[in-house]
Amino acid sequence: MSPETLFYIIIGILIVSFIIDQALDYLNAKHFSDSLPTELQDIFDEQEYQKSQRYKTERYKFGLLTSSISLIATLLFFFFDGFAYVDNLARSISNNEIIIALVFFGIIMIASDILNTPFSYYSTFVIEEKYGFNKTSRKTFFLDKLKGWLMGAVLGGIILGAIIWFYQTTGENFWLYAWGIITVFTVLMNLFYARFIVPLFNKQTPLEEGFLRSEIEKYASKVGFTLDKIFVIDGSKRSTKANAYFSGFGSEKRVTLYDTLINDLNEKEIVAVLAHEVGHYKRNHIIINLLVAILTTGFTLWLLSLFIGNPLLSEALNVSQPSFHIGLVAFGVLYSPISGITSLIMNYLSRKFEYQADDYAKNTFASEPLISGLKKLSKNSLSNLTPHPLYVFAHYSHPTLLQRFKNLNK
Repeated sequence: MSPETLFYIIIGILIVSFIIDQALDYLNAKHFSDSLPTELQDIFDEQEYQKSQRYKTERYKFGLLTSSISLIATLLFFFFDGFAYVDNLARSISNNEIIIALVFFGIIMIASDILNTPFSYYSTFVIEEKYGFNKTSRKTFFLDKLKGWLMGAVLGGIILGAIIWFYQTTGENFWLYAWGIITVFTVLMNLFYARFIVPLFNKQTPLEEGFLRSEIEKYASKVGFTLDKIFVIDGSKRSTKANAYFSGFGSEKRVTLYDTLINDLNEKEIVAVLAHEVGHYKRNHIIINLLVAILTTGFTLWLLSLFIGNPLLSEALNVSQPSFHIGLVAFGVLYSPISGITSLIMNYLSRKFEYQADDYAKNTFASEPLISGLKKLSKNSLSNLTPHPLYVFAHYSHPTLLQRFKNLNK
């Protein structure tokens, strides 16, 4: 295969991926104005439903604009040898391959984020503001950007540097060492993300003593679940949208409730949402997801090891000096159809897990407060209650509200 042929295969993958995504978005948008199912008609009144339709339509059109601009910018970067230019720039700074790679990806990531910032700003301070969701200050918005860059530079730099070092010192077996270090990192992040990373962006406080905490503790005791770490996060600092999540395992397991969730739902609904999260833990979903992620990473790294040494990857991007980082870029695009398939499988598995967690909440607490809580959350976030089935299949990690409603009422 010639470098030119591989180049156009890469371009073809980018364009086909864009077309598939836009086709799914279009099919989904055609359903925005569908009549609500009978089971969900109590969520919106006519005025609220029209507002939700306007919100979904505006987000769809904005998404189409941003993704189109992103594709055009990406194609221009490929056709005008952008990777070769950045590679030469990085090589003018150092002769060390690890430093060259870090500078290379640093330039691309920061430049990409800077170009994306106006769109992110518009999304936050125009669209989300217009529909009453945004609570982010401009100071917080830009501080989040800076913190994200610093965290990415430190963590990403350490991991990427270690992988390249393994590649240089162990050759074709580098993927085993890389898999090991990424596995350790993944486990540590699962254990300590809420303790060390979240505080960089949000304030977490233990749930204060009172009726809600006593109800949660009563439920946890009933199902034999040790839960002494219940935290409230200041989600209202950025948005009115609510959430709750379970993180960690063993002695580090904790439940985090958004303050917006506490404001939006009553005590029984919050306990029902918590019961759903406990269901994930009891059904070992956290461990299974962790193991699947580790195995998927191992497969990806093994596949990378088969191709990364081929100079054709660098030549396809018109880079004269073959290198790990250029090969990684080309491989990333070539691998995307496979990652798309694994994403479909992971979403399917995730939807199954959501049903199981709902069933656990229904059997150990009650279905009615979980249903009413989910309805409130959907209403307050102007959720799409009539998504296209293909869009759900491709993108949803959770079943639709209607599907969950029917399952909880079995």
